[in-house]
Amino acid sequence: METRWLEDFLVLADTGSFTRSAELRHLTQPAFSRRIRALESWLGADLIDRTTYPTKLTAAGKLLQQQAVPLLAQLNTTRTMLRGLQPLPQGTLEFAVPHTLSFSYFPKWLTVVEDGFGQLSCRLQASNVHDAVLAFVEGGSDFLMCYHHPKQPVELHDARYGGLRLGVERLRPYSIMADGAPVYALPGRQEAPLPFLGYASNAYFRLMSDLLLVSGPQPAHLSLRYETDMAEGLKQMALAGHGLAFLPESSVAAECAAGLLTVAGGDEWSVEMEVQLYCDHRRPKPEQEALWDYLSARYPTV
Repeated sequence: METRWLEDFLVLADTGSFTRSAELRHLTQPAFSRRIRALESWLGADLIDRTTYPTKLTAAGKLLQQQAVPLLAQLNTTRTMLRGLQPLPQGTLEFAVPHTLSFSYFPKWLTVVEDGFGQLSCRLQASNVHDAVLAFVEGGSDFLMCYHHPKQPVELHDARYGGLRLGVERLRPYSIMADGAPVYALPGRQEAPLPFLGYASNAYFRLMSDLLLVSGPQPAHLSLRYETDMAEGLKQMALAGHGLAFLPESSVAAECAAGLLTVAGGDEWSVEMEVQLYCDHRRPKPEQEALWDYLSARYPTV
């Protein structure tokens, strides 16, 4: 059982609407419904009366609603206490960042920022895109760094959040090389599909790579050989010669410069995503406000 399932349930109990709850939890409605079902399966009890509209709680749902609030509060208090056992310098800024950006983008960006602003004390919370956004909106971090694309947006329109555009990242296909050319190059052939290294269904880049394949200039002939939710895992599989993978440019810059990987398709097989930074202004720290003022003078707003 995951604590976020309880958090989903409490939002649903409060709103009485699957649609509105999914929006508040930054999920699609089918994904939100699956998580409620998963909670019911784990508990062995129906929490929602699906024979009526609008949504109502069953007797089990009402009991869980009473118990879940203090349970989550206790868990969050315990987490805070445990974090207190690992003290960080006063004024430490917490960043929620997706795994790929934490590997490839954040370190270089931080170097540039510190060259102008001065040294920062940071704690990085690396996770998938959804969990990074969730940690941020629930007050678990001072900043959120994330990808944004118009067809897969991160929608944080609340006045308490400020957003900046830090730059652009491009997702495109990569393969190992042989005789100066990619071993696996799009679009492939129907009689000999390319071995494809793909993202798991819960990964943000799965949505983006699916978008690329659907909107590509011609059908791509691929045979799925491997899936994971992390771009770093796909990069290692591509380096080992297991197939073609869609990867962010910043994550393979060194490998391409060394001749270990190369682009496996033209610009028509690529997509640009913005890298955005959000700040939570609800409980501003002096250090947080100072950094945000510095960044706001150098990057355009969202």
